[in-house]
Amino acid sequence: MTEISQFRFPNDIRFGIGARSVLAEFAREYKVSRPLLVTDSGLLKTEAFHLVTEQMGLVWPGTYVQFTGVHPNPTDEDVENAWSAYVQGDCDGVVGLGGGSALDAARALRLKVAFPNVALIEIPLGELPQLVPMCAIPTTAGTGSEVGRSSVIIIRPTGRKTVLGAQPLMAEMAVLDPELTVGLPPDLTASTGMDAMTHAIEAFVCPVFHPMCDAIALEAIRLVRLYLPRAYSDGADLEARGMMQMAAAMGAVAFQKDLGAAHSLSHPLSSDFGIQHGLANAIALPGVVRFNGQQDSTQYERIAAALGCLEPPDNPASWVADFLIDFNRSIGITQRLRDLKVPHEKLPELAAKAMEDGCHLSNPRRCTEADMLRLYEEIW
Repeated sequence: MTEISQFRFPNDIRFGIGARSVLAEFAREYKVSRPLLVTDSGLLKTEAFHLVTEQMGLVWPGTYVQFTGVHPNPTDEDVENAWSAYVQGDCDGVVGLGGGSALDAARALRLKVAFPNVALIEIPLGELPQLVPMCAIPTTAGTGSEVGRSSVIIIRPTGRKTVLGAQPLMAEMAVLDPELTVGLPPDLTASTGMDAMTHAIEAFVCPVFHPMCDAIALEAIRLVRLYLPRAYSDGADLEARGMMQMAAAMGAVAFQKDLGAAHSLSHPLSSDFGIQHGLANAIALPGVVRFNGQQDSTQYERIAAALGCLEPPDNPASWVADFLIDFNRSIGITQRLRDLKVPHEKLPELAAKAMEDGCHLSNPRRCTEADMLRLYEEIW
């Protein structure tokens, strides 16, 4: 990782210690002279923020602008405020820095730049022009948002997470610099890492034909198994940090296929109760695996192998579900919904919202609202 690697899959990815230095190339190649840095206030006191703004100061001395108002679950108001900062700063490009929330807001900002007089939810995603250039720099290893082509934004009138997706939304450049994730606390290292695991597992079993994504998903699962415990135990382990960044990006590439019921369960938990998305996924995933396995357990055989199972188990889905519970526990994820202040009487409402979330439509087993309620009950 001492040399910066470059590859395009699907966008221009730069990976390695110190990869933030390629911001100079981003400026040259895309003719960005005054970018808006989009991030959240929680990042301001971190070493990652210092390292990136130091580099930006070298590339754009005295010219770049900052917007630090992104919330953990970004809203359309965050995007509108970022757009105001972009216009007032006379900016011509975007640098997104942070976790999935900051990168989603940065990506959605580009829609507002292109359609300033249209509400975010009403922008015609099928008619997008060339958007202003964006460089995505993750400081977590989970969402893989740096290689994504969608933004998940809470729309205030509905109060629900909404996926805004289109090919032009993909950032022109993604910078994976392991040094920028060193300061991530153990609990966030664990939950964001399990977000990557959930992406890869749900993508693999999604009933869409895409062998290339399947292969990438299996390798992402193997990398999370090997390197997440190391990154959790020793935040300064740069190899583990770098491999988790790769696993996160690979998980996001894999879910081009689509996702599953664990994401439909987790989205309302984030929008209604502010539960970190990766943590919600980690809690929901084992039950969904077991639920799917009641219909077809064999689809989890190769996942079990990627998780280190040396011989095919009699019930692969059950084995994978048990493994995930133990794996969660080994990285400090032991919470149930009751521990996260989710009232039991809210479960039916959450189940109805989970059914309105489109991710379960690509789950390998059809879900009903009663199924969603039962899955919530199991993790309450």
